[in-house]
Amino acid sequence: MFFSKPVQPTKFKKVIYLIASTILGFFLSLIAHALIEMNYINGVLSHGELVKFYGGCALPPIIQAVILITGLFGGYFVGRFWWKKVYIEKVWWNKKPNKN
Repeated sequence: MFFSKPVQPTKFKKVIYLIASTILGFFLSLIAHALIEMNYINGVLSHGELVKFYGGCALPPIIQAVILITGLFGGYFVGRFWWKKVYIEKVWWNKKPNKN
């Protein structure tokens, strides 16, 4: 199964691949958002200041939007890059073994 000759990619498979990579980018942006917010809150509290919350989140809405959009676009473009490498160029299949 894993070492058989690769089949031709389909449009449906590409759409699913890009949707999955975009969702992965979204989830990674949520993790990044949580880490950035924790560091922000710790930094503000270490200076003895009060943290202002924007609807349950300490980061300003523009930063929240930038993190979300970066994750979505990043996931999409990473998916396009790896689609090309794996399904179009088939670098894993065309790789020549080392002969020592």
